[in-house]
Amino acid sequence: MSAKRSNSTITPVRTSQAPPPAASYSQAIKVNGFIYVSGQIPYTPDNKPLPEGATLAEQAEQVIQNVSNILEASNSSLNHIVKANIFLTDMQAQFGEFNQVYAKYFSEHKPARSCVAVKELPLGVPLEMEVVAVERDDTKL
Repeated sequence: MSAKRSNSTITPVRTSQAPPPAASYSQAIKVNGFIYVSGQIPYTPDNKPLPEGATLAEQAEQVIQNVSNILEASNSSLNHIVKANIFLTDMQAQFGEFNQVYAKYFSEHKPARSCVAVKELPLGVPLEMEVVAVERDDTKL
C-alpha cells in the first residue's frame, strides 16, 4: 500500500530475502528517489538468529546482507547508500572487528556514517545497521 503526500508517493518495501519486521514498521520506505532502510539485526531472512557463538564478523556479514537484499528489492544497492548508522553494544570490543567487515563492502564507495555505542539492542543482538540510499534511477532526485 502506498500513501500520497504533497506530490510524493511513500511506498513500503518488503522482501522475503531479509527478516520480516518484528513490529509495526516496514523493512524500508521509498520516497522521492530515497530508500530509508529500518535497522537490521543479525537475523536470517527466515527470522532466525545466527547460531550461538557466531562471531561479530559473521553477525556483521548477516546485517550487511540483509541491508543489501532490502536495497536490491528497492531498486538500489550498497553502492547507492548515502548514510549509514551503526549501533554497537560494546564499542571497545566490537568496533575494530565490525570495521574489518564494513571495509570489505565500502572501500571505494564510502557513505557518510555514524557509529554509536548503545546499552542494548532488540533481542539481545550486539549490532544494528540502518541506512539511507538513493534509487539506481536517480532521475527523481
